[in-house]
Amino acid sequence: MRKAIVIGGVSVKAGQRCTVDLDVPDLYTHTGITLPVQVIHGKVSGPALFLSGALHGDEINGVEIIRRILKNKLMNSLKGTLLAVPVVNIYGFINKTRYLPDRRDLNRSFPGSETGSLAARMANVFLREIVAKCTHGIDLHTAAIHRDNMPHIRALMDDPETKRVARAFALPVILNTSIVAGSLRESAEKSGVTVIVYEAGEALRFDEDSIQRGTDGILSVMREIGMLPRLKKARTKKLEPLVAQSSTWVRAPESGILRAMKTLGEPVHKNELMGVISDPFGKKEEEVRATANGIIIGRTNIPLVNEGEALFHIARFKTTYELEDQLEEIQNYMNPSEE
Repeated sequence: MRKAIVIGGVSVKAGQRCTVDLDVPDLYTHTGITLPVQVIHGKVSGPALFLSGALHGDEINGVEIIRRILKNKLMNSLKGTLLAVPVVNIYGFINKTRYLPDRRDLNRSFPGSETGSLAARMANVFLREIVAKCTHGIDLHTAAIHRDNMPHIRALMDDPETKRVARAFALPVILNTSIVAGSLRESAEKSGVTVIVYEAGEALRFDEDSIQRGTDGILSVMREIGMLPRLKKARTKKLEPLVAQSSTWVRAPESGILRAMKTLGEPVHKNELMGVISDPFGKKEEEVRATANGIIIGRTNIPLVNEGEALFHIARFKTTYELEDQLEEIQNYMNPSEE
């Protein structure tokens, strides 16, 4: 018989499924609060995967993605262990904000400590009780408030296992990003846990396309690493992702009102016109041009901009030649036919 897994002092036997409430600091109203984790401990040994949503409290697409994964009947035949945490930053989620009450960013507070700030204590609990028990992880994010992200993966593609998992998510664009200091991904990688980040949609909004693609991607990863049975026959042609080695933000050259001419998923060439910023009278207009060849993976949703604000996020490629063979597939992905 497979050994039980212990989370927060609770022993979950092989073949069991239960919700464990991890202890975290109470609210200042004397109201108790916990960090809920759903544990599915399969009868058969296999990888241990964590799913984390709302690490930033206002990024809520991941909450719905994890709910759909947990409701999927395939979880009844799971190999290995799934630790699902729909809402990591429970405080920010309650207050509909990105940050913790102390204004710290939880995703810059890892590995944390038992005696540090609120953010440090939350990071320490999550790392000790969740990440340390896993072999793989998928961290679910959206763009910040008033911005939108095209569904894409961020991962360190220099690592073979991370590369395998990132490609298995089956999205058209992967951003090969360096690991940010203090992030969950940094601490996980140092612990030998393979982690990828899924970015899609905007804060405080459910986006059905982003949610469905995220759900499908997680199931695809679980099949790839042996937690779920592989499909007998692929439903569609396997998408060959484009891997961008870097990205850049195009910023507002002047303050004013933006008329955007480009949207998510569109390819751009360096110096191509992306929009125009003008004053309310139209007396002064300033062009916004692409600073690199690439694909738009993020953009602002507010046309009222101040000088220096980020407008378009471009996954950067050295030449347009790198894009040519796959642009049609990416456009089909972003605008599927209604057959």
